[in-house]
Amino acid sequence: MKVQWALILGLLFAIVIAAFATVNIEDVPVDYIFGQADWPLILVILGSALFGAIASAAFSLVRIFSLQRENKQLRKQIEQLELEYKKRTEEYSTLEKRVMSNEPTLFEK
Repeated sequence: MKVQWALILGLLFAIVIAAFATVNIEDVPVDYIFGQADWPLILVILGSALFGAIASAAFSLVRIFSLQRENKQLRKQIEQLELEYKKRTEEYSTLEKRVMSNEPTLFEK
């Protein structure tokens, strides 16, 4: 459901940008580091929106990969803790059987 809302909002935002860009078609000066050029404002707006979307996606991918790595480490830690729990449960069960049968435990030897 969350993805659907994000998609709908993204499409609405794209429509608003496209409508705004098509209204502004005059040429505007664009200053570069090494010069200047006149570009249609529609290209400047769409280019800026595209650059923003690409930058946002790149930052999101970095965060996703970071979370996946953390998830993998935590799953490995859970697996180790489950093995330790199983081992301790077996030890407890063994000691409990000894106590119930009045056998000497490690502490009584």
